[in-house]
Amino acid sequence: MSGKNRIPIFPTRMALTTMKSKLKGAVTGHSLLKKKSDALTIRFRAILSKILQNKQLMGATMREASFSLAAAKYAAGEIAHTVYENTTTATMRCRLANENVAGVHLPTFERNERIKDEGASNPQELTGLAKGGQQINKSREQYVKAIESLIELASLQTAFITLDEVIRTTNRRVNAIEYVVKPRIENTISYIIAELDEGDREEFYRLKKVQGKKKRDLAAKEAEKAQKKELEGVLNPGSSRHQPAQQRTILEEGEEDNLVLFS
Repeated sequence: MSGKNRIPIFPTRMALTTMKSKLKGAVTGHSLLKKKSDALTIRFRAILSKILQNKQLMGATMREASFSLAAAKYAAGEIAHTVYENTTTATMRCRLANENVAGVHLPTFERNERIKDEGASNPQELTGLAKGGQQINKSREQYVKAIESLIELASLQTAFITLDEVIRTTNRRVNAIEYVVKPRIENTISYIIAELDEGDREEFYRLKKVQGKKKRDLAAKEAEKAQKKELEGVLNPGSSRHQPAQQRTILEEGEEDNLVLFS
């Protein structure tokens, strides 16, 4: 097996166990990243559809706001200097929040109106008191709607860009695990198994040869013994029939004498 698409490792049982653990971890990681990618893709498509809707509504809202401003200027005249004089602090602000989607923190913008939160009075409530007050209030309401639409659109655009980058990164990781990491680990496991099987076959063949040699040596010894017996039988034909009496030793005779003396 070629070593280009596998991990360089010495084939042992321990290495096989380690590679199997790595393969299990790679499969689990691939499954989790795939689920994460699917969840982010679903949210990405939902945000894309909302962006298209908000952009269409944004055009109509800005058009109505521009017409209402023109109507206010026609009714009350030039009101810019009056608005500048009465404005000291911003009546509407944005604050940044985070939304967690499958472990990804998406930045979102939320409207924070000072008048509603702090109970302060509207510095523009006396603008147009002499004339055109109704048109000025209507123009202000239209521009408030336009600002709210801009805030929502900015949140969607920011989340869209963030999700696009995260989805690309996640898909690259999924493809790397699926087409690079898992095949390398699987090829390494196949290599280790093949090497271990070959080692087992060599060991079995060696034991078989050793056992065969022992059998041959045992058969040769038995044949040699049988040949020696035949040769002894030919040289001493009466030795097997007339066996000499077994002679007793001095100790045995002494023991028998003691039994007689001390009985």
